[in-house]
Amino acid sequence: MTGRLDGRTALITGSDSGIGQATAIEFAREGADVVVHYLHDQAGADHTREKVAQAGRRAVVVQCDITEESQVEAMFDEALAEFGALDVLMNDAGVDASGIPVADLDTETWDRAIRTNVYGAFFCSRRFVRHRRDQGGHGKIINITSVHQEVARAGGSDYDASKGALLEFAKSLALEVAPMHLNVNNIGPGMVLTPFNQKAIDDPAYLQEQVQSIPWKRAALPEEIGRLAVFLASDDADYVTGSTYFMDGGLMQNQGQGA
Repeated sequence: MTGRLDGRTALITGSDSGIGQATAIEFAREGADVVVHYLHDQAGADHTREKVAQAGRRAVVVQCDITEESQVEAMFDEALAEFGALDVLMNDAGVDASGIPVADLDTETWDRAIRTNVYGAFFCSRRFVRHRRDQGGHGKIINITSVHQEVARAGGSDYDASKGALLEFAKSLALEVAPMHLNVNNIGPGMVLTPFNQKAIDDPAYLQEQVQSIPWKRAALPEEIGRLAVFLASDDADYVTGSTYFMDGGLMQNQGQGA
């Protein structure tokens, strides 16, 4: 490790598992302290905290429903009371596509995706920007979007719409906060071996079937996304803002084949 995040503190939503957990560990290995957020899985969050501690960094675990504005405010209050300042926000917590066609999609299911994937990122980003403004500027926001911010799927309207919204949200926000030298970027993963793809983790035959549309013929590991997040959180990415970094094994480049 190179210590690219020495002296920094990051709040990572959804860091009890998957990409968020892997990123918390990678951040700690690069010198950052971490606010570990979870909704239901306290055991997973505690595991993340243990891994951060093993890397020699501090971690605090905070429970929060990011769809509730008051709970997000309380989470930031607790994080700031513990660490004094936050340098990096990663909006990772989210829900997957329902798989339900629009004609059959109930409003509650639609709202769950939009409130979690969009409102949650909005509430967290707004508080983080206010905090960094009070600190004199600078900082990094990283949103975990998806290849589905651009690649649509039947049955994925709730998820795909939410990730498309995050794309434009990040671009607008990047313009607003550029004068204070605060960077806003997205990571758009393809298939990643996280609980979102638990069936692929549990069933090797199913995994092999699913990766055939990926030029690299494999899914990503969560820590690969985490290492890209390290770059975007570091000084190396100071001139990068309003961008999406796709990490998909070439999946998006393959969508037009055979047309």
